[in-house]
Amino acid sequence: MINPQYEKLAKVLIRYSTNLKRGEKVLIEFTDAPTEMVQAIVREVQAVKGIALLDQKTQRLQRELFRGATEEQMKIIADAELYRMKKMDAWIGIRGLINSKELSDVPTKKMQLYEKLWLKPVHLEQRVRHTKWVILRVPTSSMAQMAKMSSDAFEDFYFDVCTGVDWKKASRAMDPLVRLMEQTDQVHIKGNGSDLTFSIKGIPAIKCDAHLNMPDGEVFTAPVRDSVNGVLQYNTPSSQRGFTFENVRFEFKNGKIVKATANNTKKLNEILNTDEGARYIGEFALGVHPLIKKPMDDILFDEKINGSFHFTPGNAYEDEADNGNRSAIHWDLVCIQTPECGGGEIYFDGKLIRKDGRFVPKSLQGLNPENLVIKK
Repeated sequence: MINPQYEKLAKVLIRYSTNLKRGEKVLIEFTDAPTEMVQAIVREVQAVKGIALLDQKTQRLQRELFRGATEEQMKIIADAELYRMKKMDAWIGIRGLINSKELSDVPTKKMQLYEKLWLKPVHLEQRVRHTKWVILRVPTSSMAQMAKMSSDAFEDFYFDVCTGVDWKKASRAMDPLVRLMEQTDQVHIKGNGSDLTFSIKGIPAIKCDAHLNMPDGEVFTAPVRDSVNGVLQYNTPSSQRGFTFENVRFEFKNGKIVKATANNTKKLNEILNTDEGARYIGEFALGVHPLIKKPMDDILFDEKINGSFHFTPGNAYEDEADNGNRSAIHWDLVCIQTPECGGGEIYFDGKLIRKDGRFVPKSLQGLNPENLVIKK
């Protein structure tokens, strides 16, 4: 018998997140994920008369592949995966996490081959732009350690954040924020070592209401590419290329990151030097998930933290909230503005929108956490 929690999650993924219809093809790509979880999703695909395809990977084997990568190899893999992706109507990515540092010893140049020749054409350009997609994690002991919880407590937390939110209600509550962001020119972020200004004028705002990520809960846009000025101090850890960065601090001038420091400034600048676009911002988003409150160095969770925002060096979402920035990098770095994390304020055109992580205008208060949780 399949765990009923997996069955409940599968229904959300198939009937809500991807809204899969009869005859539609969905690629289920799973990395270090339990068979039972994938089995529940396949059954739900079949229940709606969809067509399921499976692709199994492991992070350890991906590491081996990346360490010996050649340009020819990356192109061949990307060509094959791109051919298949073009035939898909939907994509579900399931990511187990056994060792969060598995890729830590992959050389930078090898990871750049993957990012430029495989990740970018298959996922950033094809999958993101042309399929209904959703990505999620698997509750593992490694993730429980990162969240500083017991395995049982983390599993309960995981299923709560995926299925304990009224996603339809959350979606409706995001609409006023979308409208406000699309009417806004100047944004000013203050507090916690940050004093940052930029424009979002003319760039669409997009709500993320569990159709793309699970868990979900953010509204994003992008800054006008050359409008960012000031200082931004992030306050959550973030792993990239197998290394965990902390105390990341950026100084901006006319959109460009002109100074970047962290616990490993050299590695940080290697990433920012990947290409020209890596030193410009491709996304600005507000996190609104009511049950995610602390960072655990997993961006799928951390970027949704209630009372947070993320400001993302690298590629903009070309078909959704495009500011023209192009890069092989898209790195969601998070700053939390709740009182426990130092507080802070966000202003839209001089009006206070959020203070210490809580929305101030009456039209946005539906996004405060007490209004989004399914009552038990």
